[in-house]
Amino acid sequence: MNPMADRVKRPRTADSGDARRDRWKSHRAARREEFVEAALRALAEHGPDLGMEHVAAEAGVTKPVLYRHFTDKADLFLALGHRGTEILFERLIPAMNREEAPLPRIRKSLDAFFSIIEEYPNLYRLLVRSTFADRQIDADIVAEDKEVIANALSALLGDYLRAYQIDSGGAEVWGHGIVGMVQNVGEWWLERRTMSRDAVVEYLTMTIWAAIDGTMRGYGVTIDPHKRLEINKIVQLTNGDTAAG
Repeated sequence: MNPMADRVKRPRTADSGDARRDRWKSHRAARREEFVEAALRALAEHGPDLGMEHVAAEAGVTKPVLYRHFTDKADLFLALGHRGTEILFERLIPAMNREEAPLPRIRKSLDAFFSIIEEYPNLYRLLVRSTFADRQIDADIVAEDKEVIANALSALLGDYLRAYQIDSGGAEVWGHGIVGMVQNVGEWWLERRTMSRDAVVEYLTMTIWAAIDGTMRGYGVTIDPHKRLEINKIVQLTNGDTAAG
């Protein structure tokens, strides 16, 4: 009996088929990630008005190859947005959750945000405009991220207010107000650059701390901005939940 023929005739198992499909999915996912990174490089060179041809050229492929991995321009735009969100959360969450005194914690959180828009200015501009390759995209990723961060910050502030036995009803107003202010200042600074990143971060840090300090003093609570708090609340931007550290 021919063992080679036996191997050829042996039916393919379901497991081998699943493994092959898994490998193919992994390969496609890896290729998409490569193309997204190429799109980030193309953005840095061509600005937010770049087209699919710029992305394809940067990736070293033709546009038809690019379209095998992205259904259309909107699909690539969303992939860029998701990458931007990953970068934002990767830097912002650790900064916001540092077990430090209030002032350095605020400062490092702000610096994390401003470091991103300084490093990826054209990505931020692209996502704010919601336009890619002359096509208006029906997605507002910046607004979605802003909502997630504001909700999480509101929950964090509420936890601290309750820990000090203070009414937490204004935490949501406070959280959304801080995030809106930081975003507006960030967009202004990105276009004007009339001061250094360190300077704008320091101005915002002192402005935010002044609001916190004033509010707490109004309730008879004094906090040393340079001393670590005995309680440490952390924020999880992925789901908006907060927990005690």
